[in-house]
Amino acid sequence: MIDLKTLISSMAWPTTIILAWLIGELGHRWFRLPRISIYAIVGFALAPSQLGLLSQNISYSMPLLANIALGLILFESGYRINLAWLKNNPWIGITSITEASLTFAAVYLLARGFHLSSLLALLLAALAMATSPATFLCIINEEKSAGQVTERTLHLAVLDCVLAVLVFKMIIGLMILRTSGDFWQASYNSLIVLLISASLGTLFGFIVPWFLRIIKHTHTDSTLAFAMTVIFLVLLTHILKQSSILATLTFGLVARHRRIVLSPSQRNFGVLGNFLAMILFVFIATTLDWHKVVIGIGLGLAIIFVRYLAKIAGISCFAHLSGISYRKGLLIATAMTPISAFIILALEQTHYLGIDLVTQLAPLTATALTLEIFGPMLTLLALYYAHEIPHAKEF
Repeated sequence: MIDLKTLISSMAWPTTIILAWLIGELGHRWFRLPRISIYAIVGFALAPSQLGLLSQNISYSMPLLANIALGLILFESGYRINLAWLKNNPWIGITSITEASLTFAAVYLLARGFHLSSLLALLLAALAMATSPATFLCIINEEKSAGQVTERTLHLAVLDCVLAVLVFKMIIGLMILRTSGDFWQASYNSLIVLLISASLGTLFGFIVPWFLRIIKHTHTDSTLAFAMTVIFLVLLTHILKQSSILATLTFGLVARHRRIVLSPSQRNFGVLGNFLAMILFVFIATTLDWHKVVIGIGLGLAIIFVRYLAKIAGISCFAHLSGISYRKGLLIATAMTPISAFIILALEQTHYLGIDLVTQLAPLTATALTLEIFGPMLTLLALYYAHEIPHAKEF
């Protein structure tokens, strides 16, 4: 006879996923709230540190599924980047570097003002540079958003993500060097990891389109091939302790420019992508502890405010030069609010180094929870006021 406690424990995750889906659908239909915000609320409420339906010992499969979900979304994000546009309008790239640098400097000075150590302040600043392409892409796929604000935000989000990974890995290398004095280990876990991860993504970005051309692929074939390759790439980088974030982004970027086109019906990888995206946003919220939120709420909210101002300033500097109005610059900065999916899984990927940064960075937990719930709502509002959501009058 099955023990009741064992049954509840075994069914905790399936029950959480079903609840998140049901409440997400009702919340989206009745209140037009982003589904991923509701997934986050459900995940956080049922987490071990809150109501406790989910076990404290998270199954190995859940973080892996979350990383696969993020990999699929990052691949699609990279796939949608138009390098020709960035080449023809270099002010977009300059805007990204400027607003990311301003964000880094502002958050670093703020963290030092709250008496954090220089190393922790650097880590906070590096992560604050990022915008989560995963969150933004889920919103625009859900709402079928299209237009200048949508495309610029996606491009800036991907560029910010790459910059944040580069800076974060370099700071991790510095952290290892200071604690162990091992220059090789520090170099490997920063520059060499970045190089290997980008190389893996580039390699698959050439091989898969080449193979699909040989077999005279259909659109469905290409979607399936890309999905399987992303899953394989995430597993490979996980085993090799590389950056799946950078590898999948690079894979999407290179595959796009090998002239293989996903059909519109295959955006977000269909049902598979939707299901894994739901797991991703529920899982992220379950990793957040209410006690750390309370401890870090002051600095966490300050980071959100300063980060927003820095992005507004950085985007506004080159708004007219890059071909947009100040109003659209403000809307892009607002749409770039989400950050949680990137930072939580970036930190989760540092566990193999024996570094528990989530525990050390309580303000990050407060920032992540706040933006996990409210970030998608702000993105949705920005796209609404940009008039880039079909049937926006139904809001």
